[in-house]
Amino acid sequence: MRGAGETPPPRPAWPEILATSVVAAAVVAGLAFLTHALEVLLLLGSFAASTLIVFAYPDSPFAQPRSLLLGHLIGSAGGLAAANFFPGHWWAPALAVGLAICLMKATRSVHPPACANPLIVFALPHAPWSFLLCPTLAGAALIVVVALFYHNLRRTAPWPKYWL
Repeated sequence: MRGAGETPPPRPAWPEILATSVVAAAVVAGLAFLTHALEVLLLLGSFAASTLIVFAYPDSPFAQPRSLLLGHLIGSAGGLAAANFFPGHWWAPALAVGLAICLMKATRSVHPPACANPLIVFALPHAPWSFLLCPTLAGAALIVVVALFYHNLRRTAPWPKYWL
């Protein structure tokens, strides 16, 4: 319980901190704008955490497109399944989160922010199955597209490390 006694990781350089913050905020702003302009939900709270991982830690397995896309789809699908098969049960959101974690690990597509998607589904009144396409897949895909340009124009290391 005392911990390993290690020191925290070094702070990134300020230009990197600022660039990551600006691009993450721009992606969220873009999703918010499109949600408003198109009157179609494209913005999920879990996408804010996704932008942190994808833009600040691009080499992480959690930041790869496979994890981002499949993780969000699995999280939302788990929430939709539990909400439809077990409506009104207090334990259904917990079951959905556990199912999402199990399926993400089994498919090697773990994306921690996507574990919030089942809870988001339960917070919405009667989320339809189309929630998988919009906002889940559409929003996650937009994050991937921006990340492709951002990382491949700024870094020497290619992104992503893998697709499938």
